[in-house]
Amino acid sequence: MVDPLILVLFLISGAATGWLGIELLPERLLEQAANFERLRLVLTGFGAVVGLLAGFFFQQLRQRLMQQVRTMPTDLLVSRAVGLILGLLVANLLLAPILLLPLPWEVVLFKPLAAVLSNLFFGVLGYNLAEVHGRTLLRLFNPNSTEALLVAEGVLNPASAKILDTSVIIDGRIRGLLACGLVEGQVIVAQTVIDELQQLADSSNNEKRGKGRRGLKLLTALRETYGRRLVLNSTRYEGAGTDDRLLQLTADTGGTLVTADFNLAQVAQVKQLKVLSLSELVIALRPEVQPGDEFKLKILREGKEASQGVGYLEDGTMVVVEAAKQVIGQRLAVVVTGALQTSTGRIVFARLEKDPPSRKSNKPNERTPTPPR
Repeated sequence: MVDPLILVLFLISGAATGWLGIELLPERLLEQAANFERLRLVLTGFGAVVGLLAGFFFQQLRQRLMQQVRTMPTDLLVSRAVGLILGLLVANLLLAPILLLPLPWEVVLFKPLAAVLSNLFFGVLGYNLAEVHGRTLLRLFNPNSTEALLVAEGVLNPASAKILDTSVIIDGRIRGLLACGLVEGQVIVAQTVIDELQQLADSSNNEKRGKGRRGLKLLTALRETYGRRLVLNSTRYEGAGTDDRLLQLTADTGGTLVTADFNLAQVAQVKQLKVLSLSELVIALRPEVQPGDEFKLKILREGKEASQGVGYLEDGTMVVVEAAKQVIGQRLAVVVTGALQTSTGRIVFARLEKDPPSRKSNKPNERTPTPPR
């Protein structure tokens, strides 16, 4: 309802400007006109077309602003609004002497032109300054707040919006991160992620269909738990795929991309975007195992090299134990000898604390030799 009303208002305003603007034309041009009323109608039609085009432009600008407002943090929105107001105030204070100057009729259009240009210039300037240095306004509103002082000095960073990738939603670990308070700020789910989950849920492949339904069910649960904190961004970006559109959304909102995709996290870092990689988070939260540490480990399978056995820690870290091939299935004490960090995780090397027990032969035809008498 608002968009058609905007177009109608701009159309009427443009037509009225053309109808009344004929009085501003030079008298020499009016004297040359053969039909005064026809010239008025032509100017009215031209003004209506210009007003309609301006209405379309204002409509697109309004939609973009509303999308940014929905995803923008409250403190940043307030600081930008204050910066815009201050910029317009400065512009009108500087315009006051110019508007009071008596100007000849030939340059009468200079006043409105100067008013429009100055308001645009100082408004955009105040908006940009507030975007960069708007956090310092917190000190003006509440100078006694410790948090305001820390934010103003750059010691404390405010919580940024978290943009969820499809892999994080399907993985399900985002629920635990939110419940533990490790993820702060608004949680944004892009429209392209919803579309991808719906496409997976409608897939003929059972595995993909299960992933899509699990992701949609998780989003429903998060909506019920966190309410308005979970925000759906309906902006439809143009891009080659979901990853490209998520990167564009992250750049526009200044938020943090939360993903379990290692390659997407690397691309976001190359583009100097904020990213929280669950793969790197898991590696960072793993307990440190130092050479010389002792613990009990169950040997589960053979290793790649001869006589090696392989076990796993509680967090999934693989432990390669030397000379443990003969004790597969047993839980024994091992001593850490070293560790190797790879792109996919960490590998721990260890040895048995004691020599492995020798296995007795279970062959039925094999007998223990009787000592001679």
